[in-house]
Formats: sequence, structure tokens, C-alpha cells
Amino acid sequence: MRVVNQPIRKKDAMSLVTGKPVYTDDIAPKDCLIVKLLRSPHAHALIEEIDTSRAMKVPGIEVIYTYKDVPQKRFTMAGQTYPEPSPYDRLILDQRVRFVGDPVAIVAGVDEKTVNRALKLIKVKYQVLEPILDFHKSKDSDILIHPEDNWLAKCQVGADNKRNLAASDRSTYGDYDKVMEDCDVVVEGTYHTKANNQTPMETFRTFTYMDTYGRLNVVSSTQIVFHIRRILGHALDIPKSKIRVMKPRIGGGFGSKQTSVAEVFPAFVTWKTGKPAKIIYTREESQIQASPRHEMEVTCKIGATKDGHIRAIGIYTLSNTGAFGEHGPTTVGLSGHKSISLYGDLEAYRFDYDVVYTNVQSAGAYRGYGATQGIFAVESTVNKLAAELNIDPIKLREMNMVKEGEKMPSYYGETAVSCSLDRCLTRAKEMIQWDEKFPCRDMGNGKVRSVGVSLAMQGSAISGCDVGGATIKLNDDGFYTLTLGAGDMGTGCDTILAQMAAEELDCDIDRIVSYSADTDISPYDSGSYASSTTYVTGLATQKAANQLKEAIMKVGAQMLGTEDIDALEFDGDYVRNLKDGKEVSLIDIATKSMVNNNQEFQFTATCSSPVSPPPFMVGIAEIEVDKETGYVEVIQYVSVVDCGTVVNPNLARVQAEGGIVQGIGMVLSENVTYNEKGRLRENSFMQYKIPTRMDMGKLRVEFESSYEPTGPYGAKSIGEVVINTPLAALTHAIYNATGLRFYELPVTPEQIAMGLLEHEN
Repeated sequence: MRVVNQPIRKKDAMSLVTGKPVYTDDIAPKDCLIVKLLRSPHAHALIEEIDTSRAMKVPGIEVIYTYKDVPQKRFTMAGQTYPEPSPYDRLILDQRVRFVGDPVAIVAGVDEKTVNRALKLIKVKYQVLEPILDFHKSKDSDILIHPEDNWLAKCQVGADNKRNLAASDRSTYGDYDKVMEDCDVVVEGTYHTKANNQTPMETFRTFTYMDTYGRLNVVSSTQIVFHIRRILGHALDIPKSKIRVMKPRIGGGFGSKQTSVAEVFPAFVTWKTGKPAKIIYTREESQIQASPRHEMEVTCKIGATKDGHIRAIGIYTLSNTGAFGEHGPTTVGLSGHKSISLYGDLEAYRFDYDVVYTNVQSAGAYRGYGATQGIFAVESTVNKLAAELNIDPIKLREMNMVKEGEKMPSYYGETAVSCSLDRCLTRAKEMIQWDEKFPCRDMGNGKVRSVGVSLAMQGSAISGCDVGGATIKLNDDGFYTLTLGAGDMGTGCDTILAQMAAEELDCDIDRIVSYSADTDISPYDSGSYASSTTYVTGLATQKAANQLKEAIMKVGAQMLGTEDIDALEFDGDYVRNLKDGKEVSLIDIATKSMVNNNQEFQFTATCSSPVSPPPFMVGIAEIEVDKETGYVEVIQYVSVVDCGTVVNPNLARVQAEGGIVQGIGMVLSENVTYNEKGRLRENSFMQYKIPTRMDMGKLRVEFESSYEPTGPYGAKSIGEVVINTPLAALTHAIYNATGLRFYELPVTPEQIAMGLLEHEN
């Protein structure tokens, strides 16, 4: 291929390194009202009185809104296809506050100093209620977090606000109890992951204004422009035709901006006042009222024969959705369906889950979307099984892992049509020199080096649901405009999709001008999430470009005076008649398209997929543990990825490296704790420790391509699978170095050092 599968530089690379791209705050009108939120100091309370009179007297304050001023129509902030599985449990402002940081009032004024002064003058009297901070105590508690009668679940997901449930379900295959009882060996473990924060460099931010036609324009750092339009229409109780949503350059998302965290507040101010408004979350606000990963406790049971054949896997997941149900019913499903499915030829499986409300900030989407937590549990239990049976954990996986052509009952009955997981494991084993290093080596001076392994899988879009759209048109001088509804959030999808269009049209990528995403202009696209863009929007791009190519050939035939299109070829610059050698240039065809023309030269394609072909990955960590201090140093991390055809090796590699580093942070440093009153302790980067370049060791990423026949040019996704191996691989390496098996993350040096002391005693 000429353009696809080539390491082409990102379209915006030079602009990025020279500081030229404009982000949301860079293009906001200078006369925006500054919007800030007064937040609850209590985890659970009812507002009895709220006095804004003194605050309104501050010069420069435009408006202050409370729960008395907003529509009483519940909605969800989850950026999901309608009807959303997430329950409708929010108001813009509510009399009941459900976590520390829950908005109590919206304050808008001429500048930040003025608004901050007014915030301090608002007086609120609360009736403090007992909160639920421990998610083990939520289900069927006497304390109800959502007792309201207008709470609504639009989909049958097992939600029940009278039981504090946002979702609950069971799925089975085979006679699970009988098979498990008949197994020679059964191992089990319960694994706890915290509500990690995505921490993109750009915090949540939005500005809004009314245009000359009386429509609300919303410019936001978001992954989901079309979902934002629908969410705001519900929340403000206005026609969606009155709303336009646009995405400028995004400074990272990792799933956090698949939730409408901030948009509704300036939108409400602008809709009510007619004036432009802007909200910029501080880093503290982005820590305490965002959309972090769902805290989960995953219990995994694996039954096997004594020679290592895995016969059955059981999972129970308890998921903490926090104060609201955004993404709660959907993330939890991946904890089972995309972890159990790593192992083929199972006789039975069982997957149960409950998603519960608590009085902490609402969770949301984060790269990996529940699969991360489930794979940590399953892969850790497989490593535990290997130790129990005294079998090399790589050999155990070679015996049991899913292989190409196998049906995956736990993955919605899909077949692994494209799967090079076996080759990924073989290559990763070679890269790390597993046989020489497993399980550990004493380096002297109290230091031990060890290795650990994990498999992973994800998906490529939500099957039978996600929609990708692309519009491409021919312009004068023979260049093309590619308009997309998916939003590039730093992943490079504008570049990758342009590569696909260029491949189809046989031209350089510089002749493809990409534009995204604007609800008034772009074709509909579900958005940049669920690892859907390369796969589903890529299919739409390929289809639209092919339709345009056919139109170019048709007009070229007319200009060459022939009806035999089969005798023509298009090389990206000329349509040429292979019989007589006559040719016409693309520039002349483009010019002809603008004079006395009835042939369409702009095509929109829309694609969905009945399947979600999973990418696969193997990760192996090598670490060094100082047994005296408990400090863990990552020496190197090797990973081999099967993402089908690699569209852009450079961008795929940095995707993998970024995901691995985020996984390392989950294991070794990123902690989330609350005090007894429900206040988050890690509310800044001083307390919430994300990994730096010094913490990641040497990352080595390679690819073992398969070919996915349903994907564009054989491609599958890569964005999410890459975060899923470090959790089990690193904890496995720690076990091999110390003999200590950890079931909760993060694993701190203190825990290791104290565990070794207790082990010695």
C-alpha cells in the first residue's frame, strides 16, 4: 500500500511542537462571562436554604442560579447512543447534593476575581444526611441516594434506584456449577481497582454564545459533539435544532470527555442571558468532579484440570458508579466479556455483576472501559493457577488462549476471525528473554529482578450500535476535503482517516484536508470512543472515497469520449484510457465539475458493524525490587499488539506506549482515597501521582498483524487495548520477586517492605 501502513507524520505535528494549535480557551470571545460553580462540602445533604443576595451585590456579577431556577427534567451526562443505557438521574442543579464537590450554584460574572468573591458570599444551610462511602454497603441499603420519583432508566439493565442499583445482570454458558465442581483444581481471588483519574493536560472547558439566528453555539473540548447536542437539549429542555456543538483542538481525553462534565453550565447561562459564557475547570475541579474510572472489585474463579487445561471461569464484579450512573451499566459488562474471552474452548462460564450508587463523585469512561479491571482479575488468577500447578505461565496461556477461528461464547458469540495472539506471545517471550529471566534473578545488595506476563483484548466499536460517518468532496486544483464527525483528541485519527482516503484516491495525504467535528456541518458520527474511529469511521471514509473515485472515473470517461469505464485507470492525477493512451487530468475534471455539471462530486458514507473484532495484546514487564525499601523500578516493558493492519506504525506505537504508561501508574502510584466525610484526598498532582518519564523504564512495542476482513484495509482498533496488560503483568512480576501476591492497586513500596518483613517473621 502507498499510504496506509506507512509511518506518516501527524497532520498537526509541526503545529503542535511550535505551539500553534488553538484550543477551546484560545478562541473564546474576550467578553465571555466567567462561569464558576459553588460546590457542596458534604457527601450527602439536602439544601434547606440558600441565600445569594449578598453575592448578587458584588459589582460585575451577572447571574446566580440555584436548584430553584433550572428545569426539573432529569438527564444523563453519559455520551452514549440514544436511548442511553445510563439512567436519567441528574438535574443541572439539585436540592439533594450527593458528593463533596456536587454543584450547588452557578455563578457568572465579568471576571474570575469577581466570581470568586461572590462564591464566598453565598450562604447555604444544609440538612446533612448519612452518606454511603463504602460501595460494599450500598446495595439494598436503607440510605437511598436517588429516592426521587422522576428517576428513569430507559433501557432494561437491571437498574433500580430503590435498591441503589444502576445496573445488575447475569450471563452464563454451559453448566457452570457442574463443570467447576468437576475440576481438579480451582483457584480464586478478589481484586480491587480504584477510581483512577484520566488527567489529560487540558482540563474540562467550554464556551457558549448565541448566534445571529438565535441558536446556542457550544464550543467544547469533547469527544462526542452529537451526543453533547442531545444531552444539552434534554437538560435545558429546548429543541436540539437550537443547538450547535463544535470541537476545536483537544488537549487529551482518554475517555474523560465522553461525559458532558462541564458543558451544561455555561450553556444554561448563555441560554438564559443571551451573553457568551465560559467555564474552565481548575485541576482540583477536574480531580473532584470529573468522570474517573469506575472503582471495581472483581472476584474471579478458574477451574482447570491438573495438567493445566482451563475448563471454566466465573466472575462477579461489584462496580461503584458514584453519585450518578454515567457509563455504569456499560463499563461493567466489559469486565467479564472482554476478559473471560481471552481463553478459548471453555466448557462453561458465569458472569454476574452489580453496579451501585455511592456518595462519591460520579465515574465515567476511561481508556479500557471496564476491561482493564476485569483483565487484571482474570490474568492475575491465571498467574495464580500457573503457580498452583507449577506450570510456566506462558506455557499455560499457550495451552488455553483463544486462537484464530475459535468462537467466543463470552464475547457475545463472536468468532475470532483475525487473531495473532499466539504469535504475539511467542514474539514477546523472545523480546524479554523469558526463559533466561523467569521467575527472578538475585542481583545482589538486596535487589531482585523478575518478570511478569499478561494478555489483553478489547473491541473495535460497539457492535450493532456505533455509527461512523465521513464526507469527502473534490475541489478545484484536484485536492479533497474530508469532513468527519469523529473528534481527534490527540490520537491522530484525522491523519489516519486521511491516509485511508488518500490510499483509496491514490494521492499524497497532503491533498486531503481534514475537518472535524461540527454538528451543523459534519456527517453524523457516534464520536471518538469505544475504539471505534479507525474501524467504523475508517470504513465510512474508505466507502466515501471509493464513491468519489467512481464519479471521477465516470466524468473522465465522458471527457475522453468513451463509455468503456473498464478500459480506464485513475492514478490519482490522471484518468487514462489504456486502449488509446488518451488522458485527462484530475484538475481538468475538478474544473469541469464546476461548470454545467450534474454529476455529484461530494459523497457521504455511513457505516456500522454487526461485529466488534477484538485487538489482542501481550505485555511482559521486567522490574527490579529493592527488598529493603520495597521500591519497584520498571526496567523494561515489552508489548506485542495485534491490531489487524497497522494503519500508521508511528501513531500506533505511541498509542501503545501511552497506554502502557497509564497502566504503570495504576499499579505503582495512582491512588484514590476519601476521608470519613467523603472528601477526596488526592485532589491535585501533589497527591495524585501520575508516572513521569523516569517511571516508565524502556518501552518496546512491536506488532504481529492479522487481517480483519470486516475492517478498512484489514484494520482493527488499538486505542484501548494497550492499557490492559500492565496491571496483571507488574503485580505478577512483584510476586515473582517477593512471593507477595497483591490484590489491590496501587502497590506501594511500604506495602512491599512491610509484607516482606511479615513474611520473614
